[in-house]
Amino acid sequence: MKEFTNIEEHIQKAIDFAWEILPNIILALIILVVGLYIIRFLNKMVKKFFERKEYDLALESFLQSFISIALKVILFVLVVTQLGVQSSSLVAMIGAAGLAIGLALQGSLSNFAGGVLILLFKPFRVGDWISAQGVDGSVKEITIFYTKLNTFGNQVAIIPNGQLSNNNVINYNAMPTRRDNIKIGIGYGSNIKQAKDIMLQICAEDENILKEPAPEVYVDALADSSVNLSLRFWAENGVFWKAHFHVMEETKRRFDESGIEIPFPQRVVHSLAQKTTEKEPTS
Repeated sequence: MKEFTNIEEHIQKAIDFAWEILPNIILALIILVVGLYIIRFLNKMVKKFFERKEYDLALESFLQSFISIALKVILFVLVVTQLGVQSSSLVAMIGAAGLAIGLALQGSLSNFAGGVLILLFKPFRVGDWISAQGVDGSVKEITIFYTKLNTFGNQVAIIPNGQLSNNNVINYNAMPTRRDNIKIGIGYGSNIKQAKDIMLQICAEDENILKEPAPEVYVDALADSSVNLSLRFWAENGVFWKAHFHVMEETKRRFDESGIEIPFPQRVVHSLAQKTTEKEPTS
């Protein structure tokens, strides 16, 4: 009978405790739902604000990600506090958790710092074509931890900001113009001056190639089976590849018309006939 009474007491205490914390749980859920709605609303307002202003796209993406995460952290603190966790205990818990998470996520912290450095020093911007970590692509988005590139094949490459800020990055759009260097070999029997004149004439006729600085052609090397010519010209970034491919195709066509040989690797094998002599039988 005494044991039954103890069970009833425990059940009653559990019920009393549930009724005591139930309002806090309900209020915490309300705060969570309303908070998520407010965060979603604020994110939309921040996005519209950046759309009205002509800020750097990389800065916009970074700040939107940072603001969203910061608001969610604040909401988490409010919900946990409403559930009855003391603020001092919560601060100590967050500090201990922050230390543990910091040690476990050193790479993520490095990526965050790298994102800050990218925004401060601006080695590239959204829309720039860059080459980094063995990947070539157009910068699509810069977040607080990663940078997204849209590759030539329309794939999305995600590169950690820590690696981008600590390694070599080639930005092809940093300058408004680029210089091309096309190397073409001609046969030793071909007329070098004629070949150079043809290549310069192609550049003069192409409106995508800048006339200043003027295009130049040099003998780059006297190779084993060809005289290598180096054509150098400048073009704006937007039409660089169009000019490059046009010059390559037109050079081949005009060289063929002019009888200028473009040699290809080949091997000549000479066979030496061996004379055999028969020994006469000895008696």
